[in-house]
Amino acid sequence: MGAAIGQVLPTAVGVALSPLPIVAVVLMLVSARGRANGPAFVVGWLIGLAIVGAIVLSIASAVGATDHGKPAAWVSALKLALGVLLLLLGLRQWQGRRQEGDEVPTPKWMGALETFTPVKAFGAGGLLSGVNPKNLFLVIAGASTIAQTGIAAGQQAIVYAIFVVIATIGVGAPVVLYFALGSRSRPLLDHLKRWMAQNNSAILAVLFLVFGVKLVGDAISGFSL
Repeated sequence: MGAAIGQVLPTAVGVALSPLPIVAVVLMLVSARGRANGPAFVVGWLIGLAIVGAIVLSIASAVGATDHGKPAAWVSALKLALGVLLLLLGLRQWQGRRQEGDEVPTPKWMGALETFTPVKAFGAGGLLSGVNPKNLFLVIAGASTIAQTGIAAGQQAIVYAIFVVIATIGVGAPVVLYFALGSRSRPLLDHLKRWMAQNNSAILAVLFLVFGVKLVGDAISGFSL
């Protein structure tokens, strides 16, 4: 189980470093319903990750993610496909990154976040964790990696739970700051929001490229076993 945890840690960190969800939770925290919306968003995020992971682990178990102690060919093929997609997305994000002096327009949906109810905040957390392409690809890759280790189902669930906790640090940290520091957290949260929004494309480009290369490398290693 320890080996499985080590293999999925980088991918979990990749999910945690999600600029737009972090900006979204900060916007909710500084709204009138911040005390309810922030935690609701994080709970939705956790459940979204849990649902996607449960589906992938169930499918992987049903079709067999290991082949005589080695990763099944379909797992390596899946990682190769995900890796190539992430590389393409990374190149696209890099080409569209913000240049010095460029204005960063605020998407309309971000403005709407400040008026969300806790129920909508919960739904937004679930959608941004399990549906947006970057997280979806990384969660599928992480759950597939866990499945291919061949450990027992109970151990797979524990490893994936650890994956989810680490993947939640990015959106959870602003909420912790908000409740720990109260009004003193506002300057920190505002700075974090601006920096993430301004550098969103560059951050995503680096993440896509790094994890795309990692997944392609994992796939090649899997095929060679």
